[in-house]
Amino acid sequence: MSDQNRLGVFKTYKLYVGGKFPRSESGRVYEVTDSKGQWLANAPKSSRKDARDAVVAARKAFGGWSGATAYNRGQVLYRVAEMLEGRKEQFVREVAASEGLSKSKAAAAVDAAIDRWVWYAGWTDKIGQIAGGANPVAGPFFNLSTPEPTGVVAVLAPQKSSFLGLVSVIAPVIATGNTAVVVASADAPLPALSLGEVLATSDVPGGVVNILSGATAEIAAPLAAHQDINAIDLTGADAALAKELEIAAADNLKRVLRPQPVDADGTSDSEDWSASPGTHRLTAFLETKTVWHPTGALGAAGSSY
Repeated sequence: MSDQNRLGVFKTYKLYVGGKFPRSESGRVYEVTDSKGQWLANAPKSSRKDARDAVVAARKAFGGWSGATAYNRGQVLYRVAEMLEGRKEQFVREVAASEGLSKSKAAAAVDAAIDRWVWYAGWTDKIGQIAGGANPVAGPFFNLSTPEPTGVVAVLAPQKSSFLGLVSVIAPVIATGNTAVVVASADAPLPALSLGEVLATSDVPGGVVNILSGATAEIAAPLAAHQDINAIDLTGADAALAKELEIAAADNLKRVLRPQPVDADGTSDSEDWSASPGTHRLTAFLETKTVWHPTGALGAAGSSY
C-alpha cells in the first residue's frame, strides 16, 4: 500500500508519573503548535492532583535511588544517553518543530543534550570529592564532610530550550541522588514527554523522574507549597511567578534555585544552555553531613593517628 493511501498514526502524548503513563486526572488536554501556529499534537494538561501524585511517586523512589551507589547511578544515567542516541531522529524532529529550528540546528541541540547527559553521568561518583572532604579541627578528632541528596526536587524546565535546557536541569538533580518532579515547557512539552518514554525503557527506577505538562503556574503553585518537596528549581518561571513560588517555598524551608535574570519578554531563558554547565547545579541540591570522630592512641608510646 502506498503512503498516499495510509491514514496517519498520530502519537498520543501522556504524562510520566511513577514509571507509568497516565492521562491527566482532569481529563484535559491542550493544543501544542509549532513556531508557525500549526497543530503538532494534543498534550495532557496536568492538574493539582497530578502534581500531588507525582510527589508521592518521587518520595517513594527516593530511598532506593539515593541509597544506590554513585557508580551505579552513573551507569544508569549513561544508559539513558545510549537510549537517547538510538532515538535521536525523533527528538530532532520534535525539537525542530517545537523551537522553530532548522534540522541541522535541532540536530546540534539534540547532540549537545545527549553529550550533556553523558557529562553528568560521569560526575555521579566524583562530586563527593568536590563537595566534601576532611576538615582541619583543633582537637583530637577526625572531622569529615560528605554531600547527601536533598530529597524530592520540583523542577520548572526552561520554556524555550525544550530539550537541551530540559536535560540540563534534570540530569544534575538525579545524578546526585535526588528524585524529580518536572514541569515541562508549557508551549513546547513534546520533547519532555518523549523523554519519559526513554526513561521508562532505560534503567531509571519508576518515580525517580516524573514529567508533567500543562500550565506552568497551575502546576508549580501546589508543588512550591507542598510539604513533602525539599527543593525547587525556578528556571522556567517568569519574574512574577518566581517571586510567588519562592514565598510559598519558604513555608517548609525548601532550597530554592532562582532563575537567571529575565529577558525583555518576561521569561527567564537568558541562560546559555550550550555553555559548559559547571558544577553549580550538582551542588545546588546537596546537603552536607559532617561527622566528628575521636582519634585514638596506638602503641605503648601513646602515639595518635
